[in-house]
Amino acid sequence: MEGMPLKYLPSFIFTTDPNDVVVNFAMREIDRAVTKKPAAILLNTFDELEQDVLAHLSTVFPPIYTIGPLCALTNHFPSTKHEPLASIGSNLWTDEPECLKWLDAHAPGSVVFVNFGSVTVMSPGQLVEFAWGLANTKVPFLWIIRPDIVRGETAILPPEFVEQTAALGGFLSHMGWNSFLESVCGGVPVVCWPFFAEQQINTWFACEKWGVGREIGNDVRREQVEAMVRELMVGEEGEGMRTKAAEWRRKAEEAVAPGSGLSYVNFERLVEELI
Repeated sequence: MEGMPLKYLPSFIFTTDPNDVVVNFAMREIDRAVTKKPAAILLNTFDELEQDVLAHLSTVFPPIYTIGPLCALTNHFPSTKHEPLASIGSNLWTDEPECLKWLDAHAPGSVVFVNFGSVTVMSPGQLVEFAWGLANTKVPFLWIIRPDIVRGETAILPPEFVEQTAALGGFLSHMGWNSFLESVCGGVPVVCWPFFAEQQINTWFACEKWGVGREIGNDVRREQVEAMVRELMVGEEGEGMRTKAAEWRRKAEEAVAPGSGLSYVNFERLVEELI
């Protein structure tokens, strides 16, 4: 992580409360990993994506199994009696399958997908700025809005604002790890608006190391949202990001390829050892 500004460290690091729940949880887990000598550590990532970090961790911790991206790995395993393994996700909210019909009606790569995850919240003003910034691009978008996304209020857009929909060519995201890996598997670049936890460091890597992201500041303005989304979808810099995103998608697919991908092999090895 050489060259990374301190502001991108996980947000809980900056707490002044020695009893902070997240900090103490992280410390306990690190202590367990170092002193309890677990048989292995599983990481939802793949070697090509984080080679340097994994190389360093392997000198400190027990055997590390990279088994990601899980959102791609599960596609290569058979369905269970009740449901496909790939349908098991980490979403805390009910999925809306109707969205897929909307996406199918649009050309490939023409839609921006907007999703700030299951816990990120924003102010009413930020919601409005995001909304008009997206609308002003004239680019089709699909926006997943939770009822509680606005702090202490119900999320309500201005009455004159008409939600637009659309097939994914870009992602406006809070940069939670699962969401970012989904964008990697989809081969789409990301406009990043990190909120807390590890989302800031994910943003830095996406923008500075992996070449697939651009960051929106905390002070959200519709003009900035419009400019970044437009660049992402149709701009020259966005073209380079889309090319890079396609390369990462290929590498992710190689990592989970049955029989040869390292993540796939690691997962099979883990299952064999457990059985």
